[in-house]
Amino acid sequence: MLTLTTLASGSSGNCLLVDDGETRLLVDAGISCRRICKALRELGVEPGTLSGILITHEHSDHISGLTTLTKQFRLPVYASRGTARQLCYRIAFLEEVIHPFSAGASLAAGGLEVGSFPTSHDAADSVGYTFTDGTSKLAVVTDLGIITDVVHEHLRGAQLVVVEANHDVERLLTGPYPYYLKQRILGEKGHLSNEAGAQLACSAVESGAHTVILAHLSRENNTPQQAFDTVRAALTQQGAAVGRDIILEVAPRSETGRRHSVSRGTP
Repeated sequence: MLTLTTLASGSSGNCLLVDDGETRLLVDAGISCRRICKALRELGVEPGTLSGILITHEHSDHISGLTTLTKQFRLPVYASRGTARQLCYRIAFLEEVIHPFSAGASLAAGGLEVGSFPTSHDAADSVGYTFTDGTSKLAVVTDLGIITDVVHEHLRGAQLVVVEANHDVERLLTGPYPYYLKQRILGEKGHLSNEAGAQLACSAVESGAHTVILAHLSRENNTPQQAFDTVRAALTQQGAAVGRDIILEVAPRSETGRRHSVSRGTP
């Protein structure tokens, strides 16, 4: 059974686990190695048994625990070519364990097929990921300023999607961030607002998703309730009833989330 569990999600750190019972993959390592290991062991997973770590991009909230984790366990690391170069600049020994790929390529990891796709973000070569065991499919897409046709294409057919709902636009505009940072977040290589995340969630539900997890919320410019309400309203307007047709959740910022199984059909 294909499952997904968030270990942390937010502007201060991101990490999640995809697990089919044999193949166990981390997506990002943006919290400390100690926190990652503690969360994994609470889930019954020894860190040394991980099949690998997939990195979406090189920003610190996605790699802050990577150096210690790979040094301690020598785990294989998978990253797009541009991201891999940036990681190797920062982590001297990483060349020994890194496996670069071209954004858009598919990878085999145990019994899982991992798909990658480019995202619009202010990083060297950022990507999102899909995972399938041949029967079920899930998709992880955060840290993007705009939703491209490529993103829609790769989310098609996923039963579970992790989508970004980073900020409430009004809260961001009237908040304390400096002007340049507000423009960066709102730009085409920034982050998705609650409304844009709702559009992506609706598109994913139209193409087969029955579980939507909202992720990468800003602590300063959003609240879990705002994100949830915005996306729920959009899904309701589309005719999808949250709690009946659709599971909608917000990934916890600093704690391990609920383990979600991915299967065909309704929740």
